Amino acid sequence: MTERVAAIDCGTNSIRLLVADLDPATGALKDLDRRMEIVRLGQGVDKTGRLAPEALERTFAACRGYRDAITALGVERLRFVATSASRDAENREEFRAGVRELLGVEPEVIAGDEEAALSFLGATRELGGGAGGFARPYLVVDIGGGSTEFVLGDDRVEAARSVDVGCVRMTERHLRSDPPTAEQIAAARHDIEAAIDQAARDVPLDRAKTLVGLAGSVTTVAAIALDLPEYDSARIHHTRVGVARVREVAGRLLASTHERRAAIPVIHPGRVDVIGAGALVLLTIMERVGADEVVVSEHDILDGIAWSVLG
Repeated sequence: MTERVAAIDCGTNSIRLLVADLDPATGALKDLDRRMEIVRLGQGVDKTGRLAPEALERTFAACRGYRDAITALGVERLRFVATSASRDAENREEFRAGVRELLGVEPEVIAGDEEAALSFLGATRELGGGAGGFARPYLVVDIGGGSTEFVLGDDRVEAARSVDVGCVRMTERHLRSDPPTAEQIAAARHDIEAAIDQAARDVPLDRAKTLVGLAGSVTTVAAIALDLPEYDSARIHHTRVGVARVREVAGRLLASTHERRAAIPVIHPGRVDVIGAGALVLLTIMERVGADEVVVSEHDILDGIAWSVLG
């Protein structure tokens, strides 16, 4: 028997909605509505420690639209999960109160460990049994706007760590020129490598047999690597992108101006100014763990949140 649920994932850069029918007996998830808006909730949080008023209003506007979709589809249960930006901000209660008023649920500002577990659940549920040539254990890497999660596991999570590097945070902290200078790129890479060192203290990265990459930075890099004329999630899902191709795409993005990146049709307008940093995070991780390729998944923490509604 299926159950209709909704999941909302509110991150540093984007807010996403999934409405789906879930069948616990078969493990099937049928999308009814899956959408994303770039709201940049984490705008300036790394510098000010607070959520900006304009960022809150963009997020609340998206919530209003999501509320209408949830109501129209007759959702039975909803879970709203918030991650890095709202976890770090001094005025996070203002954010929580706005969500409660609009959606009637308490936004759960989850810790990095739970974020990692939900990402792993969403990304690997359909990889069970090593199907499709995906060897275990998996290392799931979820590159967000403010943080990146490293999760190692087989049927379940064995080790996880969330570190404070992401496409928005690295762009705001280092990649300020257009295009960024070599010195800025080197400084960003230094931060990313230090974060990987932190992750490696808790997660045995060298045990991974398959690297699985999640979230918009990774899927956008894959779309560029595939030379797609437009974004096509079906083509992107479970594609394998070699490290040499990721290096080529990252170099192209980091050497491009905002105008040139905006002309690439698969890049969402809200990612144009941060995709270079996202690609750099992915490349640095691949080089550090010695991954020949990354398996790109369109199923991630959002799908994990949906399954978690059923316990």
